[in-house]
Amino acid sequence: MLQIDALKYNFLQEIDTKLSGLGADVLLTFCSFGASTEESHISHTIMHAEAAAKAGGGKAIAEHAEAAKTQTKTADEHLDAGIKSLDDAIEHGKLRHADLAKKSAEEARLVKPDRPV
Repeated sequence: MLQIDALKYNFLQEIDTKLSGLGADVLLTFCSFGASTEESHISHTIMHAEAAAKAGGGKAIAEHAEAAKTQTKTADEHLDAGIKSLDDAIEHGKLRHADLAKKSAEEARLVKPDRPV
C-alpha cells in the first residue's frame, strides 16, 4: 500500500509543480474547464499504478505500468496545451486585447485528446 501511496504522491507532486506558476484565479478557471478530461487520465493513471503494485507477475506489472505511463503522458500533454492557452490569454489580457484573450481562454477550455492546441 505504501508503494501505491508513493506513486500517487509523486504523480500529484509533478502536476502541482507544473501548475504552481499559475495564479489561483487562472488555475481555478482552468480546472473548472478541463477537469473531466484530466480527471479521467489521472484516475486511469492511478488505477493502473495500483494494479501494477498489486499484480503477481512481471508481465502484468509491466503492462499496467506502461498503461499508467501512457495516461500520465497524455494528461501532461493536455495540461501543457491548456497552460499555453492560458499564458496566451494572460498576455493578451495584459495588452488589453479582450477578444484575443477570450479566444485563448476558450482554447484552454477545449483542450481534449482529439483537439491539440
